[in-house]
Amino acid sequence: MNFWAEIVGQPEAVRTLQQAADPAAPAPPAHAWLITGPPGSGRSNLAFRFAAALIARTEADRPPVFEQVRARTHPDLGVLTTQKLLIDIKAAREIVTTAHYAPAEGRFRVIVIEDADRMPERTSNVLLKALEEPPERTIWVLCAPSEADLLPTIRSRTRSLRLVTPSPDDIARLLHERDGIDAGAAERAARLAQSHIGMARRLASDPESLARRDRSIEVALSIETLGDAMRAAASLVKVAEADAAALTEQLDARERDEALRSLGLAPGAAIPPQMRAQVRALEEDQKRRATRSLRDGIDRILTDLLSLYRDVLLVALGAAPELVNREQGARIEDLAERWSPERALAMVTAVETARERLSRGITPGLVLEALFAAIVSPATAGAPGARR
Repeated sequence: MNFWAEIVGQPEAVRTLQQAADPAAPAPPAHAWLITGPPGSGRSNLAFRFAAALIARTEADRPPVFEQVRARTHPDLGVLTTQKLLIDIKAAREIVTTAHYAPAEGRFRVIVIEDADRMPERTSNVLLKALEEPPERTIWVLCAPSEADLLPTIRSRTRSLRLVTPSPDDIARLLHERDGIDAGAAERAARLAQSHIGMARRLASDPESLARRDRSIEVALSIETLGDAMRAAASLVKVAEADAAALTEQLDARERDEALRSLGLAPGAAIPPQMRAQVRALEEDQKRRATRSLRDGIDRILTDLLSLYRDVLLVALGAAPELVNREQGARIEDLAERWSPERALAMVTAVETARERLSRGITPGLVLEALFAAIVSPATAGAPGARR
């Protein structure tokens, strides 16, 4: 299989990075890259593929190098990421220090910064100094949703590469051909994930994830009264908590086992007092990751609800769309009959407002309560042209 075959729907980006990573290229690659694109477009996957291609000395070396890169174990790879809401300045200083190391095995040392948009200004300034005086054989690869999420001074020192949203057909084809998922299940997962590659794979391979999404849509469609709205908010917080737990429990256990082994302790052994601070630090990091996972889960629910109300809006407008939530087609048409286009648009706006509130750190339960109260509030129901 072609080394870049798992990069879906990004032919221009792949062509650019292939040329840049080619050992026979007439000029060395740019010292810093900024890969931007919507959530699920494959920013991180592309960044790590590019890193492996830059590190590998020959084309034949790329697959085994990529396996090490993907596992974050290659000595010529540095990764800056965070389980918190923001990347702290200490982590940035540490990764900048490693940028001056010479490559141990490969052609280049590559440092990937996932979620570069999570760097506050003080942290960004640490990185800026490193980009202004780049070591000769170190290449930076930053990932962010958009160029506007980074300081202009950092953007000006990187080569920008914009990704597009891959089509559901491309994602379904990848799931079918790479993962052996039934074509029908792959199509449904890609459609419901709204072209988010990672989420599509989860929905296609994890029945519990698909059931949780179906539950979110069912809850939203069942709201009739203010009491329903409050119960719906509480119910979906529990859905998000279950989703976050499913993602983090195995990872937490594996990290703890690895940490104990690195300290020379057998699984289940008592932790000596002098080592407890290190274990507590790991547990604190895992708690922060759980908090972020919960917020990410709520945001995913809001994204699913946005698709639902957009479906309602388009049907209300008579646009005869290809519904995202096709399985709920009859109920969506019924809601579109009872709501006006203005009211459906108000709900789309309410979801977007909820996502913005969540990003500002407002308690997830309160965010959902305010959103669902809008469904039954007199202000919304009394919008111009409301039929209910």
